[in-house]
Order: sequence, then structure tokens, then C-alpha cells
Amino acid sequence: MPATIRDVARASGVHVSTVSRTFSAPHLVNPDTRSRVLSTAESLGYRPNRAARALITGRTHNIGLIVADIANPFFPPLIKAAESQARQRDYHLFVADTNEDPIMEEQLVQALAKQVDGVLLCSPRMSNDLIEKLRREVPLVVVNRAVDGLPAVVMDVANGAKAAIEHLVGLGHHDLALLGGPRGSWTNREIRRSAMAAAKLAGANLTVLGPHQPTEAAGAAACDAVRATGATAVLAYNDLMAIGLLEALHDRGVNVPGELSVVGIDDIMLSRLIRPKLTTVSTPTAAAGRAAVDMLLQHDDERRTNALVTLQTELIVRDSTGPNPH
Repeated sequence: MPATIRDVARASGVHVSTVSRTFSAPHLVNPDTRSRVLSTAESLGYRPNRAARALITGRTHNIGLIVADIANPFFPPLIKAAESQARQRDYHLFVADTNEDPIMEEQLVQALAKQVDGVLLCSPRMSNDLIEKLRREVPLVVVNRAVDGLPAVVMDVANGAKAAIEHLVGLGHHDLALLGGPRGSWTNREIRRSAMAAAKLAGANLTVLGPHQPTEAAGAAACDAVRATGATAVLAYNDLMAIGLLEALHDRGVNVPGELSVVGIDDIMLSRLIRPKLTTVSTPTAAAGRAAVDMLLQHDDERRTNALVTLQTELIVRDSTGPNPH
């Protein structure tokens, strides 16, 4: 017969309410007592009933994580890190995919609102006004987007784009192209704003193409448009688009970086496996997942925050960039 909460209380020498509090609000229990109760529960094989705990505390100990496209290699490291961080805090993580659809995004937040203690919105495509409206239904932390008044974790892609443009100009490139990402993307706006400013400061020409879907297929489809600009170097919204562009350039017999230099953003695993290896801006996705979980759970600890956490990016120079061929 499975151990009960009363068995744990008796063996620990504490009241049943103390055992309950150890699992529902551990920060309210004396550390020595908490350790004794947890050790006793482990030895007896006791597992708290989450449904019953939710009725008592009003907390489900579940978190929702909504991503724009689970097939995009950018997201799995973030999901894995967030899941691990949540598990350490005795929370379960539910993951949902919007397929880059803002309408589905809104529907998922509303569907999860009654089933979780909070939602992590990763690279949302909804408007800021709608996100601010949804926060009234459930606590939100936004990842990869800054929204006034909401806690958010962002990666400094603006500085990464600036570093990429400076790298290309330093190699002698003065005619550049920017392969833009999806409409409604905060990251895309940041990259575009920063790249344009850096190019202007360096006296370089920058042709902006897009918007595009952030996929390999979109990168490949944009190949002829990139070549038509006369650019000798291109910065893509993400690595997937850059990889698609590299494949299309290879099919057309265009040498990279001999004729055209290519830079991506994200540093996904594929960027290190393709040939030529992709020069890219590395984004700390795993760190973002962990930070987002911690920020969300501050709601449970009654230390609510509207902080904006900015994580640094880094330019990783590999084989896809070289001197201006002219």
C-alpha cells in the first residue's frame, strides 16, 4: 500500500500540515525540517497528489511553453533547458507549437491559462497589445521580445548583427544584403535596425530583402534575389535561412566565400556540420530558457518582476566569410 502524507508526518515527527507545506510552499518551512520531511518521504516512497495539492494551494505546478516552430533547431536547446530548470523546482513543462501563426498563439495561451501557473511565450508573433491583454488571464514571461511592463528575456541580437556587419566590412565588403525574417518578429526588427545603422556608420550599402519565413526553404528561394543585389556578402535572419542560401548557391556553382560571404544568426548545430562551416552569431538559447523559468516562478514566490534580462551574443567566425573578391 502506498505511503500517505500521514505516514510521512508520523515518521518525520511533524504535523501533517508541515508535510503539505514542504511540498506546496517549501520556502515557508524551516530548512532542517524541510530536509527531514523530504528525506523521510523519499525513503517511504511517498509522492504528493498534484491534483489535491492544486485544490489546496491554487497552484498546478505546471508551466506552459509556447514556441513559434518546434521544428526550428533554435528552440530545442531552449526547451530542454527550461524543462530541466522547471523540474528542479518541482514543476512540469507543457510545450506547444504555433507554427508561426499569431492566431493559434493567442488560442494556445487562452487554452493553457486555466491549466498552468504561467506561460513562457517564445518568439511570439502576436502584437504587444494582445500580449498585454493576455497577461490578465495568466502570468506571462516573454522570450526573444521586449514588451513594456512584462518580464522578458531577450538575446542581444542587435549587438550580434552589428558585430556581423563590422566583420564583413572589415573583410572589405561594401555592398551587403540582409535576408530578413518573418513579419511581426521583434528579433527581425532588432537585426534590421542594428544592421542598417552599422552599415551606414561604416559607409557600406545595405539592401534589405524580405520579409521571409525563417526556414531553409525560404533562404534557398531568396538566392536569386540576393545575387541580383550585387552584394558580395549577406547576413541572414537565422542559420536555417543562411543554410538554405548556401545550398542554393552551391547548386548554382557560386563559390562561398570566394564569390559571396554568408553569415547566419543562432549557431545551431547544423551551422558547424555543413560545408563551408557557417560564420554565425551565437545566441544563448539554453540560458534564456533557464532565466525565463526563474522569472516566471518569481510570481509564485510573491516577488513579481517586470525585469528585462538581456543575454549577450557572440560572433563565431568560421569558413563562410572571406575577403571581398573584388
